[in-house]
Amino acid sequence: MSEADSTGKTPFDLDRLQQLVEMMEKHGLSEVNLRRGDEQWRLRRGAREVVHAAPPQMTFAAPAPSAAPVAQSAAVAAPPEPSGLIDIKSPTVGTFYAAPSPGEPAFVTVGSVVTPETIVCLLEAMKVFNQIPSEVSGTITAILVKSGDAIEFGQPLFRVRP
Repeated sequence: MSEADSTGKTPFDLDRLQQLVEMMEKHGLSEVNLRRGDEQWRLRRGAREVVHAAPPQMTFAAPAPSAAPVAQSAAVAAPPEPSGLIDIKSPTVGTFYAAPSPGEPAFVTVGSVVTPETIVCLLEAMKVFNQIPSEVSGTITAILVKSGDAIEFGQPLFRVRP
């Protein structure tokens, strides 16, 4: 009898684990946190300080699929980066949320002073909410996207004056 059997728990399903890892790679995800009953799976790849999981109690409605082309055209139409300003760019693909939950104030607004640890937004990908830190110090001068926008990897989200 194996140790897993003697504790009353079943061993990990390695095929499911492999599928999750492949899905993370395919969709560019750096973290997945799944929970069903007492079972919880947390997978993380890459640098931990870039993406942090948010508490699971947050819920947002996903935007309609037609929102993606609009967001892509908005990214192309983003104003050029003025000299001396730094863009905070998306570390992943997902849906942008400016506030922790609907009806709450935004994490940051134009004029907010940020440090590298300041959380500036949430990006949701496959039901996982990732807190995005600014990674720079300065003052927010522009917010380049709106809550609910579909975001691409590397897309500028905020502009900061160091």
